[in-house]
Amino acid sequence: MGHRAAIVGAGHTRFGALPQTPRELLRQAIDGAVASVDRGFDRRRIGAAYLATLGFGGWQIGNASALVAEEAGTPGVPTLRVENACASGGFALHEAVRAVESGNVELALVVGLEKMTDVSSARRRYWLGVSGETEWERQAGLTFAGVYGLIAARYLARYGVDRTALAEVAVKNHANGALNPNAHFQKPVSREAALGAPRVADPLGLYDCCPVSDGAAALLIAAPEAARPYTDSPVYVEGLGAASDALAVQERPEPTRFEATRAAGDRAFRSAGLERSAISFAELHDCFTIAELLALEDLGFADRGAAGPMTLGGATRRDGAFPVNPDGGLKAKGHPIGATGVAQAYEVFLQLRGAAGARQLPRAERALTHNVGGAGATAAVTIFSAG
Repeated sequence: MGHRAAIVGAGHTRFGALPQTPRELLRQAIDGAVASVDRGFDRRRIGAAYLATLGFGGWQIGNASALVAEEAGTPGVPTLRVENACASGGFALHEAVRAVESGNVELALVVGLEKMTDVSSARRRYWLGVSGETEWERQAGLTFAGVYGLIAARYLARYGVDRTALAEVAVKNHANGALNPNAHFQKPVSREAALGAPRVADPLGLYDCCPVSDGAAALLIAAPEAARPYTDSPVYVEGLGAASDALAVQERPEPTRFEATRAAGDRAFRSAGLERSAISFAELHDCFTIAELLALEDLGFADRGAAGPMTLGGATRRDGAFPVNPDGGLKAKGHPIGATGVAQAYEVFLQLRGAAGARQLPRAERALTHNVGGAGATAAVTIFSAG
């Protein structure tokens, strides 16, 4: 299959508890993307802009997309806000790719943003819950950690997997995050610490849960034939897949399978005309450690119940047969909701250009990103290749 679009520039702020305002984070990510373009960049060539954000805490909850053009210095450009909970970034990327693929836009800007740490703990819990099913989950007091805890308990019991597999996901991703200067957490964690951490929602402990983070990331998306004037090393988008499922987990026949991920993955591979074996590494949506194991299976990289042994065997480490989350994933890099899917593509952009520094993978030719909204209700999967 032919190239669908090309990433010609990418920017990324630090993730964490940050002093910058949302506007400042937007500007920093956009400026970083512009600065990364090798040559010949004129902001006036941007024909459309997309903002991925949940609007956490109620900051500029309406008409927020207009701020992208304002902070990018491109007044008059049509803008669109995309909100699919934690999958907002992946879906915004898909919209930008389709815009340039249609021929209506030569260059599109995608920005993911969330400011999450400037509200009280009680208000954070409220906003973290708005993406779940309201009537039967949220109003009943079930948190996202609680949902994933129930899923994890069922998975471990069903497949006879030990908690050490969950701990290994945390250990691996914290080791990767320690090499990422943009990561929220930049220190390794031992398996003993992960297993001995306080429980949050049994069987999930503190180190099984991603942090609440601020941050932004940005991408410049060009038509494939228009990429070379900007860079000699474009990263091409080869395949897109997206899907949805019942919002409430109890409405699904099997909670340990995210059908939206499975369907989105199948569509992405059909779109790209590729087999699973063509993928060098993946950025998977590990909001909780169990989510990484589920994604490996739902996307067809492991058989049912086999992701735990695969992880414990070292296959998903940076030096393993199939590296997963070399940037630290949501678990260590952080999870500013709207920015996450865009930040995954940023890591792919670095890796496929051989520019990831200390965490550079030895073999990076094709990559997959997987971005999930809620507890598996929406999913966007994207496949990329090196220029």
